[in-house]
Amino acid sequence: MDKRTFLQTAAVLIGGGAVVPFWGCTPRVPARTNWAGNLTYSTNQLYRPRTVEEVQEVVQRAARVRPLGSRHCFNTIADSQHAQLSLELLPRKVAFDEGTVSVPGSMRYGELVPFLNEQGVALHNLASLPHISVAGACATATHGSGVTNGNLATAVQGMEIVNASGELVSLSRETDDQRFAGAVVGLGSLGVVTRVTLNTEPSYDIRQYVYLDVPLDSVGQYFNEISTQAYSVSIFTDWQTTESTQIWIKERADQDMEPIEQELFGGQLADRKVHPVLALSAEACTEQMGAVAPWHALLPHFKMEFTPSSGEELQTEVFVARENAPAVVEVLRGMSDQLNPLLMISEVRSIKADDLWMSTAYGRDSVAFHFTWYQDWEALQALLPILEEALHPFDIRPHWGKNFGMEPAVLRSRYEKLNDFRALVNEFDPSGKFRNTFTQRYLFG
Repeated sequence: MDKRTFLQTAAVLIGGGAVVPFWGCTPRVPARTNWAGNLTYSTNQLYRPRTVEEVQEVVQRAARVRPLGSRHCFNTIADSQHAQLSLELLPRKVAFDEGTVSVPGSMRYGELVPFLNEQGVALHNLASLPHISVAGACATATHGSGVTNGNLATAVQGMEIVNASGELVSLSRETDDQRFAGAVVGLGSLGVVTRVTLNTEPSYDIRQYVYLDVPLDSVGQYFNEISTQAYSVSIFTDWQTTESTQIWIKERADQDMEPIEQELFGGQLADRKVHPVLALSAEACTEQMGAVAPWHALLPHFKMEFTPSSGEELQTEVFVARENAPAVVEVLRGMSDQLNPLLMISEVRSIKADDLWMSTAYGRDSVAFHFTWYQDWEALQALLPILEEALHPFDIRPHWGKNFGMEPAVLRSRYEKLNDFRALVNEFDPSGKFRNTFTQRYLFG
């Protein structure tokens, strides 16, 4: 494909009121929250530069500043007591080259992927929500599903980062292999990611269908068979009832597709479109019932044009080695009475191992156990230690952007490349300009 460049001018607002003046007065905005509303940010200083040069100037002048993405983290990883910097107003410049696409770090997948499909190219996978930014999702190792699919960060081929001195640094897998492996899942600690280059492949179609009333015994007994059933598979359950347990299957139409069966692992093929939480309207969900559509329309569970839920929720996710997944299923079934009062729904997905130092799938094929909770932080604080203690024998790694209670020393012990990552952070940010309370506690101690 010849190198091509496109410019999209529409900015995606993430909140914060009118555009603040760049320099000449303090960039103060009203109090702001994350997407779920469970966290109010600790600073009212928000920079929203319009060019990369302005990003460099902000970073160079600031004593402390923290990159802010699409606000989809449930903990304080993007918080700051000093200042935050959002790239939402940077031009939407998208450049294609042979097998890759270069995009602004702040661009949301939901903006990007229909545009890619129009050009005949695709990404290998997408997360459940298309509302998240490319740089933020990659920085926290956010993922989709599929035993052969790495998380979203594994598609990254190159990055441009504004470091603590305001210098624009380019990294690529081809030329900076070791530093690159540490930088991609950077947790906002190396600097401000202004551009990301992603590997692409020819566009493809997906077929999606759902099985309902899956016996809970099947989830543990046939876990490997269920999770390898298609290109992308998700299991939804409350760990207590067959009625809540579903299998969502997403097959690639350019690969061999088996005929749709009426029964699968004891579950029944859905004759209606459903939401993962069966009591909720399925209007926001992507099409089901054997629908075939382009990759970007069916790999997520939710459509970009809808808010997937009220947002009034909390989320936890833990990752285990794939071989431990059936045992974890049984542990969670045994805890259902403790989980159920707070649990909306749980999702189970598979992620291929990768070489990215701070990735939750570093060095091991993984299974993610995700929990969407009712928004009761006091109750969740009491439950998390019980849940994490029960899963402690499986060396769990928590999702970097969600709610967890793990002690910092335990979390640090789960990342064998942590010291190398610390050294890389010190290279990019020797004065700790991009650190906040979260990264100081969990990365540096």
